[in-house]
Amino acid sequence: MSTTVVHSLWTTAAEPIDKIPAPSVEYAQLAPVLIVVGAAVVGVLVEAFVPRKARYHVQVFLTVLALTAAFAAVVGLAAGGYGTTKAHIAAMGAIAVDGPALFLQGTILLASLVAVFTFAERRLDPEAHGNRIDSFAAQAASVPGSDSEKAAVKAGFTTTEVFPLVLFAITGMLVFPAANDLLTLFVALEVFSLPLYLLCAVARRKRLMSQEAAVKYFLLGAFSSAFLLFGIALLYGYAGSVSYAKIADVVDGSVRTIDPALADTMGNDALLLIGGAMILAGLLFKVGAVPFHMWTPDVYQGAPTPVTGFMAAATKVAAFGALLRLLYVVLPGLSWDWRPVMWAIAIVTMLGGAIVAITQTDIKRLLAYSSIAHAGFILAGVIATTPDGVSSVLFYLGAYSFVTIGAFAVVTLVRDAGGEATHLSKWAGLGRRSPLVAAVFAVFLLAFAGIPLTSGFTGKFAVFKAAADGGAGALVVVGVISSAIAAFFYIRVIVLMFFSEPKADGPTVAVPSPLTMTTIGVGVAVTLVLGVAPQYFLDLASQASVFVR
Repeated sequence: MSTTVVHSLWTTAAEPIDKIPAPSVEYAQLAPVLIVVGAAVVGVLVEAFVPRKARYHVQVFLTVLALTAAFAAVVGLAAGGYGTTKAHIAAMGAIAVDGPALFLQGTILLASLVAVFTFAERRLDPEAHGNRIDSFAAQAASVPGSDSEKAAVKAGFTTTEVFPLVLFAITGMLVFPAANDLLTLFVALEVFSLPLYLLCAVARRKRLMSQEAAVKYFLLGAFSSAFLLFGIALLYGYAGSVSYAKIADVVDGSVRTIDPALADTMGNDALLLIGGAMILAGLLFKVGAVPFHMWTPDVYQGAPTPVTGFMAAATKVAAFGALLRLLYVVLPGLSWDWRPVMWAIAIVTMLGGAIVAITQTDIKRLLAYSSIAHAGFILAGVIATTPDGVSSVLFYLGAYSFVTIGAFAVVTLVRDAGGEATHLSKWAGLGRRSPLVAAVFAVFLLAFAGIPLTSGFTGKFAVFKAAADGGAGALVVVGVISSAIAAFFYIRVIVLMFFSEPKADGPTVAVPSPLTMTTIGVGVAVTLVLGVAPQYFLDLASQASVFVR
């Protein structure tokens, strides 16, 4: 008897099943991501096979080529109508190809391209042992101060691995705001976070501080990933799917067919609220909003300055893109629940960032707290829940990223014997010693402060107007007050640079190569153009403000 049972089981299992469908992937529409990840893989191979002397030039060329090609691909997709009429979900529901995704990807690629020039800079420090040196450790694996490190410096080693790492980080950032299901979102988060943890740890000067920053970032980043993942699990339990559109349907109550296996949990509001809150916490951590901001000042101060500039700009763009898609596509039916919470977070973030920044004595920490305050201003646009809210956030992110990269590029120029002179007291009288550098930095500070005729003013005006139209007038009042507080410490730095006597033992301003000059030049140009004639870019952002579902 038992043999027949086994036999019958065997035959039923062997019956032909329907063929597993092959995945259909629209490679052309994923071209920007594929180009960058392909270049990153080639960059790893370059590290393995190209002689050490030639690696730097090959890596810089490869990185710049990849970012330019990926940006061209984004422009091509936008010109082909994928941002408007042809917007759709690609890669079997994993990636959205629509206006906000393309706009944010273009912003990330341009900002990264400008930031990579500061990575490649090798003229700021005097030559050591006949070799030009950059901002990164000679050999990242050697213990700081050890004989092996000294030998690596003497031999002229450089950590050229930073270029493939940056490309991997950019890959994750390109997918993050375009992710259309929660698993893709999580994978993208990890793909761009892990390279950033490494990049924070490889500063050439102040290596221990740099490694401490990386450990703090890694530990707190692990917490945020855990929050996000737990939230994803709860939302899956609630909706029976990780796809944005399906979760949104369950939230709206438009789903009638319930999987019997999920009948007990599907539609359980406790799962939805806790899961949504946890995913929001994970994203707000990346944005640097209070109370998830603790990592920001330490990491910004300890990381190599080119990495800080790249991270401060590109990560914010990617994280806000993902936050917008989550709130506007997945949880619009829940806006009565998340808006009050986001109100509170935006207010605390604006005021907290601005007030704490006043007490800072280190220029990189000051810019870190300023970035926290800016996260609060951008959240005001997110809370508007209107198409104008989306377009104002897109414009602000574009404007802010170039100001940030430019400002950190200027910070790399002011040096003393120990490397960068980041203590504010060292910047006294900089305007008399090096008027051009001080003037450029003043332009960036005025843009951060939101003074008219700079991109900062246009961006703030756009998000505050959207927030006011969306019924968040009280938020705008708080925003204006915290802008006034923030203006105080920006103006204070300008006064320090131009109206103080330079010290005899003050820092020198290094003369950069054309690479950093390009970064700073592009930053100033974008800041002034978006301040004086922003209309074209505001129109572009408003065309790109419709999410596909």
